[in-house]
Amino acid sequence: MTSTSQSTSQAHVNHVTRSFTELASTVRDTGLLARSYLFYAIYGTILTLAMGGVITGIILLGDSWFQLLMAGALAVVLTQIAFLGHEASHRAIFVSGPANDRVGRLLSTLVVGISHQWWMNKHSRHHANPNQMGKDPDIASDTIRFTEADAATATGIVKSIVKRQGWLFFPLLTMEGLNLHYRSVVSLATQGTRRQKWTELPAIALHFGLYLVPLFLFLPLGMAFAFLGVQMAVFGVYMGASFAPNHKGMMIVPEDVKMDFLSKQVLTSRNIRGGWTMSILMGGLNFQIEHHLFPNMARPHLLRTREIVREYCSKLDLPYTETSLVASYVIVVQYLNRVGLAARDPFDCPERVALGRG
Repeated sequence: MTSTSQSTSQAHVNHVTRSFTELASTVRDTGLLARSYLFYAIYGTILTLAMGGVITGIILLGDSWFQLLMAGALAVVLTQIAFLGHEASHRAIFVSGPANDRVGRLLSTLVVGISHQWWMNKHSRHHANPNQMGKDPDIASDTIRFTEADAATATGIVKSIVKRQGWLFFPLLTMEGLNLHYRSVVSLATQGTRRQKWTELPAIALHFGLYLVPLFLFLPLGMAFAFLGVQMAVFGVYMGASFAPNHKGMMIVPEDVKMDFLSKQVLTSRNIRGGWTMSILMGGLNFQIEHHLFPNMARPHLLRTREIVREYCSKLDLPYTETSLVASYVIVVQYLNRVGLAARDPFDCPERVALGRG
């Protein structure tokens, strides 16, 4: 590379870096990094009342298959509480870090039954390097493969799934609730510190004790298992359907590539249109670009910040991606199916299959 091209490249990097500094200053000066105690007080109160309503409904319904409706309602309330725990983990609720940690741990471990520490560790690595191979745990090789290289290594039953993973993505999310609970406990048991094990494992055990014991004592055995199955399935789908649209199908960053903060966060994230309604439905995750740029921002300020960020990205000619919720799901399914092609036999085409059958 010539000295001229190096200077040009460095000037571009400095320009983008300086622009994010200016963007952050604008957001700060506008007061959008202030806490929003009233919102979270009202939000927390509504969720508390909703949980009380679900419990009351379960008691009043008694031995009835309409309990499955309450199972779905419980899953929705628990997902909303998980959103609140997510915001606490980002220290978006209180100014005090310890206060956020206490609330986050209470909501995540005791109320939802997921390890707060495991989630924070995993999610912090995702925020630092979204969609970057080898660094973002959210695109690490699993049952679903997010890169062609990983898809090509699939074997056995996983390979069969990966071939059709786009179409199977949402059905597989019905198991995501169980997966989150399982990984929480395994992570704490194998990697947690002594303090984490002695605080979070008992809290998760208490969560399931307070949930499962009354459930199986109060309802007939078959109905209790059906209730648990519906609750876990709806919880998994709701969680996955809220987090998946934000990055899946966006730019994948090679492991050895370095990017400036602004470009990395904007180019790998996607916003979902819908304003306040979508913000409540998705726990603020619809403003994914702004959330990644300002992770400790209170949810009520994300909408206004979106306008500022879009304007800055336009000035920099930096692509700012925003779409509808349904369109985002189409993108996710198509992307996963495209990646899944790498798991297929290169000679396994429709014409060959037809000839073979003939």
